[in-house]
Amino acid sequence: MTISMYTASTPRLANTLKNISAILTKAEAHAEARKIDPAVLIGARLYPDMFPLSRQIQIACDSAKGAIARLAGVDIPKHEDTEKTFAELQQRIALVVAFIESVPPQQIDGSEDRKITLTLRGQETVFTGLQYLTGFVLPNFYFHTVTAYDILRHNGVEIGKRDFLGNP
Repeated sequence: MTISMYTASTPRLANTLKNISAILTKAEAHAEARKIDPAVLIGARLYPDMFPLSRQIQIACDSAKGAIARLAGVDIPKHEDTEKTFAELQQRIALVVAFIESVPPQQIDGSEDRKITLTLRGQETVFTGLQYLTGFVLPNFYFHTVTAYDILRHNGVEIGKRDFLGNP
């Protein structure tokens, strides 16, 4: 049995973004219950040289929408990186989930050998679709979603592995 590029991408990315959305809902409730300024959590980092929660969410969203657009051969939706509230982060996630779920499977399936070229740190990198998805997109996406989870967990939000995994 083979797995399709669609099955390996869209459902997994959408599921994890929805789980992160639910985690953000818990984080907002945590801030409200403990009278913490939400901006403190949104700006929280694991270490001073790491991106804050807001940027982790933005990058995860960019990874998901970029992957689906590139694999499908369509334009990547543009979003400004201006989110400063839980509501704005939730809106960003909702827009990305709506976009990636709007791309039909037949536009993604068969993209295993599609040439995908990215400029990374000033250097052009060429992938096949399969290399791009499994060796770049998914690790990068999960790195940023796990880091967002870790920032919130580190700051006392009562979440666990089940919140991150959701209902796969």
